[in-house]
Amino acid sequence: MRRWRPDGWVRPTLRLRLTLLNGVLLVGAGAILLILAWLLVRDALRPTDELLPGTTVLLADGRSLDAGQWQRQLVDAASRELLAKGLGALVAVGVVGVAGAYAVAGRALRPLHQVTATAQRLGEATLDQRIGWSGADDEVAELAKTFDAMLDRLADSFEAQKRFVANASHELRTPLAVMRTEIDVTLSDDEADLAEYRRMATVVRDASERANGLVDALLLLARSEAQAGRALGRRTECDLATGVASALSAVRREVERIGLRVQTSVEPAPVLGDPGLLDRLVGNLVENAVRYNHLHGRLWVRTGSDGRRSWLVVGNTGFEVNQADVPGLFEPFRRGGQERTGARGSGLGLSIVRAVCDAHGGRVKVLAQPGGGLEVTVTLPAPGAAPTPAVRSAGRPADGSPTR
Repeated sequence: MRRWRPDGWVRPTLRLRLTLLNGVLLVGAGAILLILAWLLVRDALRPTDELLPGTTVLLADGRSLDAGQWQRQLVDAASRELLAKGLGALVAVGVVGVAGAYAVAGRALRPLHQVTATAQRLGEATLDQRIGWSGADDEVAELAKTFDAMLDRLADSFEAQKRFVANASHELRTPLAVMRTEIDVTLSDDEADLAEYRRMATVVRDASERANGLVDALLLLARSEAQAGRALGRRTECDLATGVASALSAVRREVERIGLRVQTSVEPAPVLGDPGLLDRLVGNLVENAVRYNHLHGRLWVRTGSDGRRSWLVVGNTGFEVNQADVPGLFEPFRRGGQERTGARGSGLGLSIVRAVCDAHGGRVKVLAQPGGGLEVTVTLPAPGAAPTPAVRSAGRPADGSPTR
């Protein structure tokens, strides 16, 4: 099918270029064969070369010609006939070949038209459409399957984004609804005294802090995910061990309140990256290990480095986690593989951990502990080691291990 450009010229489509290439090759090969045949005929038709000079030839019409003259006439007539018939056959073969090449190219490129048509129809509401190529298992079939696989990933990504927005809206709506309800109830009470207003103010403050914490977490998650696969905007040398000390200090009161036994083995773990993001990574892991622990449970933290990699290990006791639920724990607003809106925390802590790890070219591994709890291992390139680009599918870490 010809496609016209705005300036009136025919657009050089792939089908047209394949047809022209096939035509040029076919006509060129035929021309070469015709020239070779013409040369062979001129060299072969020399019957008088071995005759004595002055030899004559008696023709069928009674004429007598010199043998050399007769040979020249014979060669010229054979050459003209060969060229005339050869050129005619070359033109016929060229026309048939070009037409056949055009038809074959069109048939071979039909899946590409299907890919184009599918891509043009695609939208947020039509991501369920697929090419579904069922022809020969060739390069075109591979392209069609690759395109279908890309659509599957896009559909999963859109679905995850919808779920994320819905959950974020729900989480934000809850504190706002609490604040509005408290204010409306208190203002409608004509007998409310100063103590009642103080109680309302306390509830409103707590709800606003929860909303503010959620917004901060969303912004941090967006910032971390924006850095994944790109050069970090800020790269300085820092130590994960320093972040561990700060994180444990921040949760000291909660650790004492529930009587946790903290075990640390903190060795230098130098990394190169954004100190703010790395501190948040350590803080989220330690905070989660405390938040989802139980009375008189255990919390252990280890750091170290071998010169090429630096690692952070944070483990805790707590509720038992099914290994099948581990991949869902790193999804935003999910807990134990289930939707967790309304539960403690913003539900974004481990999502931020994964995003920060990806931005620094690291890996996250999670191991469910027998009897309850998790052990999370974060591995990051040490200074001087080339970071590995993080390439992962939605909902999974860079190394393909289960996520939380």
